[in-house]
Amino acid sequence: MTTTTPYPDIFDELKADVRKEGLLDRVPVRGSIEMIAILLCMGIILTTAPMWNPILLGLFLTLVMTRAVFVSHDILHTQYFKSKSLSKKLSYPFSAFILSNSSSWWDFKHNINHHTYCNIEEKDEDILALDRAFTKRKGNNPFIKKYKFIIFWGAQFFMFPAFIAQSYSFVIKRKLWGEFALMLMHWPIVWGTLIYQIGGVNTLIVALTVNFTLSPWLSFGFITNHLGCESFVEEEGKELSWMELQMRTSRSLTGGAFIHWFYGGLNTQIEHHLFPKAPRFNLLKVQEMTRDFAKKHKLKYFETTPITAYAQINNVLKAY
Repeated sequence: MTTTTPYPDIFDELKADVRKEGLLDRVPVRGSIEMIAILLCMGIILTTAPMWNPILLGLFLTLVMTRAVFVSHDILHTQYFKSKSLSKKLSYPFSAFILSNSSSWWDFKHNINHHTYCNIEEKDEDILALDRAFTKRKGNNPFIKKYKFIIFWGAQFFMFPAFIAQSYSFVIKRKLWGEFALMLMHWPIVWGTLIYQIGGVNTLIVALTVNFTLSPWLSFGFITNHLGCESFVEEEGKELSWMELQMRTSRSLTGGAFIHWFYGGLNTQIEHHLFPKAPRFNLLKVQEMTRDFAKKHKLKYFETTPITAYAQINNVLKAY
């Protein structure tokens, strides 16, 4: 999707309308309920593991971990609580303990770089995958050219371990030893408990089930957000207003409540980027208002079905 017509700088009008409807208000009670539910489910997994078939246990753990990813993402955007410091601390049970991921890494990579410089090639590392295949300044690697579809689509099944590796690399380089210690606690708390409860072989089955369901669930959601949308070099990005940059570099998905739950609110990507502090629970309503606002002012609004999004991404790969 490309456009050559500049967007008028009228974001304040949309923001005022969304704020007036109360859709930017934080949701500490509803957020806390979801946080407690995740922790309770994690407790059930760790205390009733011998009662489960290992594959079913792995699927249940995938469900809990997926929700932990989405909740950690929302907490770090201060969607539940206004205090950034409190939000960072509250993210640790979900990022460090449940996932062995770094909140600091995610906050820097996602909240600071990605949201501020969405699809800006010099700043946003999310679009540099596969030798910059999704940017204007593509690489020219003959090996990647030959195996690009296998590499890209195959990599979607290993996103979770890649996140863990990047997290550990970040905290070690930054010498964030306190967070490093919290992340290490994941292994005895989760996997050590499972090994003690159900043995090594069954725990391996659980781990494989988690990886090959959790990784694609997350990655097939994440890639629809911006890949195949417009990208800019830094000088071009400086010429764009906040609203224009976010709307031209993001893709929202059609679908109702189930799609919104399944994608953790990332299906309303345009709205999330325009209003990163707007609670996930409100984003479908924000989406309606943003879509109507775009129609009223004749602005491009990039929205597709999930299947179409994957087809568009694949078409970009073909062009590499």
